[in-house]
Amino acid sequence: MAEDMSKKKVLIVTQEMQPYTALNEIAEIARKLPQYIQENGMEIRILMPRFGTINERRHRLHEVVRLSGMNIIVDDDDFPLIIKVASIPEARMQVYFLDNEDFFKRKHIFTDEDDQPFDDNSDRMVFFCKGVLETVKKFGWPPDIIHCHGWMTSLVPLYLKKAYQAEPLFQNAKVVYSVYDKTMEELFDESFLTKASINNLETGDLDNYQQDGAIRLHQGAIAMADGLVRGSAELAAEVETALNNTETPVMDHEEDLEKFMPACMAFYNALFPEEVSE
Repeated sequence: MAEDMSKKKVLIVTQEMQPYTALNEIAEIARKLPQYIQENGMEIRILMPRFGTINERRHRLHEVVRLSGMNIIVDDDDFPLIIKVASIPEARMQVYFLDNEDFFKRKHIFTDEDDQPFDDNSDRMVFFCKGVLETVKKFGWPPDIIHCHGWMTSLVPLYLKKAYQAEPLFQNAKVVYSVYDKTMEELFDESFLTKASINNLETGDLDNYQQDGAIRLHQGAIAMADGLVRGSAELAAEVETALNNTETPVMDHEEDLEKFMPACMAFYNALFPEEVSE
């Protein structure tokens, strides 16, 4: 008897989400997709950064003491990881926020008031991606699917396959990466490869994240993921090339969210062919 696919555990890792950040492609999908898959029988958890733009009082965020208290090392410095949680009552969903004063207190998300990217976006990204996996370990909740949304999540596929490959909790996890048109890698330099080499990684493990001397976050994630989703209708030419050349399953872009969500659930199921073939 095949396992009931509806019981799958899906971890949504996103850099943005309504109603906590401004409406955009990522924020809308990250809000509606988990509700749909939960209503169709899958278990979900949602993790995102606690940006300083998020009003804690209005959204009723509160700290989860049992999950907080870890330190995440980024570039040889220790940064405390605080976990907060809020509920979306109409969807019966909880959202977990990863917080740190150094990285997320500022009142802007990725760029300053002059629309210039923050110098430490790469550090913030490493902190978030490692913090996500450490938080899931603290949950003691083994995800079947980890679906990543946004460039800030693009290290998660690598970390799962390399830095956490011996972690029992992630043994059966498949990682899906949605490729959107925006990235913030233009200021990233080779120091990123060193910072991102967490745990037992070597900079060579990040070779897929570099092309022609430049950092390429989407291409790195494309090389490491188990499934890929065209999140945006139009993508940069070099990203299109990477998607066209990969042997990893790719789900086509779907503008209509009402069609996208069931298609995405079917895409998840297809990543476990041995369970649906009986």
